[in-house]
Amino acid sequence: MFNSTNFPKPTLISVNGVELEVFEAGRENAGKPIVLCHGWPEHAFSWRHQMDALAAAGYHVIVPNQRGYGNSSRPTEVTDYDIEHLSGDLVALLDHYGYEDATFIGHDWGAFVVWGLTLLHPNRVNKVINLSLPYQERGEKPWIEFMEEILGDNFYFVHFNRQPGVADAVFEDNTYRFLRNLYRKNEPLRAPEPGMALINLANAETPLGEPVMSESELAVYVSAFETSGFSGSINWYRNLDRNWHLLAEVNPIIQQPTLMIYGDRDMVAKSENLTKFVPNVEVVNLDCGHWIQEEKPEESNKAILRWLEQQNSI
Repeated sequence: MFNSTNFPKPTLISVNGVELEVFEAGRENAGKPIVLCHGWPEHAFSWRHQMDALAAAGYHVIVPNQRGYGNSSRPTEVTDYDIEHLSGDLVALLDHYGYEDATFIGHDWGAFVVWGLTLLHPNRVNKVINLSLPYQERGEKPWIEFMEEILGDNFYFVHFNRQPGVADAVFEDNTYRFLRNLYRKNEPLRAPEPGMALINLANAETPLGEPVMSESELAVYVSAFETSGFSGSINWYRNLDRNWHLLAEVNPIIQQPTLMIYGDRDMVAKSENLTKFVPNVEVVNLDCGHWIQEEKPEESNKAILRWLEQQNSI
């Protein structure tokens, strides 16, 4: 199993007008690609527990740091982080390796990207596995506008959009403290007190709850964000309303076989209408919080590999 000392060395690959830092396992398994997409504020390293297991099962495991993260490109234009660009990077990555399609696994924001990729480029996705974030219905109002009405301007999605640069600077000034407090098992996306913005995690001096990872593992994230800063990754949030418009004319139904993995103690709400938009879905619930594949790596791997084996036998 990979860890902070033996994680694969990356390759910088030029795709779609940017460079992506890409980690691989099981390259000898050419022809069975599986692409793992991290969330926020994560890193390809978040899939360290899955890469070996998937490679051993016969997959060519491709794990990019997506644009804005790690040593991948960090464009300065906010609109360069919309769903067309993010999904376009993944399509171009398949082209680079000569693959017509692949299985995609996403967590958190990575799940949003995988949902969007499947809608925009359905022929490039053969199966979907998403963790934490279910399919997001478009609804009648753009997502940030809707969240602002329901959750207020202190909710971090809204804060990132309405006060650009503020959270970025706070997180960059307190990177270790913010990530240490975020990566915990107890309701990991919730701020220290009800009603407080996520930004306050950077100001909490006392660790909040049981950590998800060791200090050496956390150091990988801290080092990466001290190098990259947070603006590129937060720009993903600043495109949510733009994405709402970009997806307006797209068929909203995901037809691909799909596995949805929830954490029962995750703050992210489960979908009540998942089968309406993802009719070929199987749902698995694990007893954990938001950082599913890191908090419950063995259980996550078991669920993923069982489902993949089942699908491959059909």
